[in-house]
Amino acid sequence: MTIKSRPVLIAHRGASGYLPEHTLAAKALGFAMGADFLEQDVVATRDDELLVMHDIHVDRVSNVAELFPHRARDDSRFYVRDFDLDELRQLNIFERVNADGSAVYPGRFPARTGNFRVNTLREEIEFIQALNQSAGRTVGIYPEIKRPAWHLSEGVDIAPQMLALLHDYGYSNPDDPIYLQCFDAGELVRIREQLGSRLRLVQLIGDNSWGESGDDYVSLRKPAGLQRLAQTVDAIGPWVNQCFALDERGRAPTSSGLVEQAQESGLEVHPYTIRLDSLPDGFPDLASLVHFCTAVLQVDGLFTDFPDRVGQLLRHQTAAVS
Repeated sequence: MTIKSRPVLIAHRGASGYLPEHTLAAKALGFAMGADFLEQDVVATRDDELLVMHDIHVDRVSNVAELFPHRARDDSRFYVRDFDLDELRQLNIFERVNADGSAVYPGRFPARTGNFRVNTLREEIEFIQALNQSAGRTVGIYPEIKRPAWHLSEGVDIAPQMLALLHDYGYSNPDDPIYLQCFDAGELVRIREQLGSRLRLVQLIGDNSWGESGDDYVSLRKPAGLQRLAQTVDAIGPWVNQCFALDERGRAPTSSGLVEQAQESGLEVHPYTIRLDSLPDGFPDLASLVHFCTAVLQVDGLFTDFPDRVGQLLRHQTAAVS
């Protein structure tokens, strides 16, 4: 079976398989490992700064509970929105941990070690553009607007603020090196139709149980849902598990039809997240998962925590059919 031209390689939260997610160190490593795009999740601080962090909470990736023990909300979580940027800069950022303090990925960078800090979206864009200049190549950005409805309930509308910042740094046209993503379908429609963005937009598709938005992701994955999405966005970012089905023994993965149906609707498909240390059922190793995504599904891009390993496999598979 032939393989289409190499899918774009997206460093998920940077080279987060090796260094704490969303730190500039993880982004620099992802850049050096050959990623085509570096991802930024974006949330707002109390003083309305756009911060690069995966969650609206900060307690699972930092020592916030030690420095600000009385700032948790009633649910015992610490929210980025409750801190000014100057306060957040005091935090030590570390490898993600579970609620009980254990490492989510025990084999990665040791939790609670190192000296890492938060950074704003502005700082990260300047950092990546500086790397582009010094390395003589262009690596794109892949920002996500996190929980826009929740942010609006907290008194901040982050979409127009983010679009203005992106415009200031030269990201405003569909051929610019950027994809803008969000789990909220209504927000993407607003960005396109009301805010007039011409950027390439990506509808992220999760599981309804995750509570990422009020959307029904089951409906969005159906042909009619994909056709509706194609009227607004340029690509979808589905959970990789939604792209395949297993036989009754939990083996022999086959396409679920999602990738083909999306591409028939004119959408690119960028599944997330390809992880060496968290492989989906049915795939014995990283090579088999990457081969399935490229040779069988023929996806247009891949999110991965391990851009070096996935990039090496993509190059090898592309060379094998050239």
